[in-house]
Amino acid sequence: MRAADADADQYAPQDLNAARTALSAAQAALSQGKDEDARRLALAAAAEADLAYAHSRETLTQAELNQRRTEIAELRNRLQGGDR
Repeated sequence: MRAADADADQYAPQDLNAARTALSAAQAALSQGKDEDARRLALAAAAEADLAYAHSRETLTQAELNQRRTEIAELRNRLQGGDR
């Protein structure tokens, strides 16, 4: 699962939980022979998992951006003689 690989458990737990709930519902519908409901729920689960992945990647990317900005600020400070 892509969302799990992107640490969505940590960064997008609500979205990932919604995906797991929809997947469970899809599996239940399939076992009851409700193929159309199962298909709809499986698509919803996939969409929720994609959302969890996107939110997780956004959080990780934002953290990386903040780290790079901090590094740039430190380098600027050192280049301007602030480390004397």
